[in-house]
Amino acid sequence: MKIIDLLKSGRPTLSFEVFPPKTDAAYEPLLENVRDIAALHPDFMSVTYGAGGGTSTYTVAIADDIQTGFQVPALAHFTCVSSSRATIQKQLEKIKAAGIENVLALRGDIPEGSTWAAAEFRYASDLVEIIREAGDFCIGGACYPEGHPESANSREDILNLKRKVDAGCQFLTTQMFFDNNILYNFLYKIREQGITVPVVAGIMPVTNGKQIARICKLSGTYLPARFKAIVDRFGDNPSAMTQAGIAYATDQIIDLIANGVNGIHVYSMNKPEVARQIQANLSHIVGNQSHSR
Repeated sequence: MKIIDLLKSGRPTLSFEVFPPKTDAAYEPLLENVRDIAALHPDFMSVTYGAGGGTSTYTVAIADDIQTGFQVPALAHFTCVSSSRATIQKQLEKIKAAGIENVLALRGDIPEGSTWAAAEFRYASDLVEIIREAGDFCIGGACYPEGHPESANSREDILNLKRKVDAGCQFLTTQMFFDNNILYNFLYKIREQGITVPVVAGIMPVTNGKQIARICKLSGTYLPARFKAIVDRFGDNPSAMTQAGIAYATDQIIDLIANGVNGIHVYSMNKPEVARQIQANLSHIVGNQSHSR
């Protein structure tokens, strides 16, 4: 099933992200977690793609397991920053052969030790065009409610996003954010610029205080005072931080759905217990439409 059809259904959708293992030995243990998350029957599951394509083999394999073995639509992440056109086309053939219809087109981060001078592709919009030409894929893309770290300003960032959508991107998934007003302002701005594709809100339940400090340092994500207070108070107590982090994410999601943002994508960090609790907290809000298969 194509994700764009789910997003256009008019009902709230709940999906989860998982990431591949770094080694063969870690594959089977990870698959157990993936299986447990898939057993929740989310609307779809996305599988990330390592920097420089380092875990790309696992990405397709796990996406295939999700679709074929667990009967959940899969969204395969796909980066282009260190790839040639021939490599990209070969990978797309592999994705197509696995029966995966949904691809999230990303530029990706330049691998350590490499330079932009060596990169054949520098923009996700270039990858979107190649995917569109390669077959009947549903193509998603990323967006940054607080602005891409490399954009000079909000206007430039939105113009680049418009190029990506015009190239064939059918829906967008946001970087994590912790203040819903940031997303609402972002949606207003992009709609003004004619970007009308569905936007899926990326939500991260924070279960580790140290983890959020590192992530925000890399991405520049704004932390509201209310969220900082939670991390300061419970960050050294893993059980309490997990409970508080899930509660905060749940509150965000409820507010988003109440204000018409129906697509919710949870960065579950391969933790079935987090995905399970989020879904339980939303059982009557998201409904059972996608959970009765």
